[in-house]
Amino acid sequence: MLGYIFFTFWRLFQIVTLIPTLGMLAYFVSVNQKANRLSPASILTLFIVSTLAAVWAIVTLFRRKSTQRSTLYVAFVDLCFVGAFIAGVYELRGIAKANCSSISDSGPTYLSVGTNGVSGSSGISASVKRGCAMQKASFAFGIMNCIFFFITFMILLFMHRTKDDDNVQYKTEVTRRRRSHDSRRGHSRSGGGGSTHRRSSRDSRRYYV
Repeated sequence: MLGYIFFTFWRLFQIVTLIPTLGMLAYFVSVNQKANRLSPASILTLFIVSTLAAVWAIVTLFRRKSTQRSTLYVAFVDLCFVGAFIAGVYELRGIAKANCSSISDSGPTYLSVGTNGVSGSSGISASVKRGCAMQKASFAFGIMNCIFFFITFMILLFMHRTKDDDNVQYKTEVTRRRRSHDSRRGHSRSGGGGSTHRRSSRDSRRYYV
C-alpha cells in the first residue's frame, strides 16, 4: 500500500511535467506542418516519447488493479521510457547552450521632473525568444522525466518484491494450517480405531465366557 502511494505521487509529477512538454512541442510540430516542412528530429523525437509516456502514465495511474498485478511489466516499460527520454534529450542537446534572452541598450538613461511627477527611462530593454525558451523548457522537462521514470521503476520493483514476500508468507501460513488440520484428523482417526479394537476384544471375551 505504501509503495503504491509513492508510485501515485511520482506518476502525478510525470503527468504534470509531460503535459506542458506536449503542448510546447506540439506548437513546433504544428508550425512546421503549416509551413509544409518536416519537423526536426530533435523536436519530433522528444514529442513522440512525451506523448507515449503521458498516455502510459495516465493509464497505469488510473488502472490501479492492473498495475498492482503486473508490477514487473510496468517497471520494464518505465525503464524503456528512461532510455527513450535519454535519447530525446540527447537529440535536443544543442538547445542547452543557446541564449534565449537578450538585453540591449535602447538609449541614454534620463530622468525628468515635470509638473505631474517624475518620469524617466533606464535605456535598457530585454527580450526573450519564445521558440528558444520553449525548446529549453522542453529539454529541462525531458531530463526531469528521465529521473522521474527511473524513480517509478525502482518503486515498482519494490512493490513486486513486497508482493512476492506476501505471497510466500501466505502460502507458508496456508501450508502450516493444512498440516495442523491433517494432524488433528489423524489423531482423531487413530483414537477412534483404538477404542473400536478394545470394544471388539471385550465382546469376544464375553462370548467365550
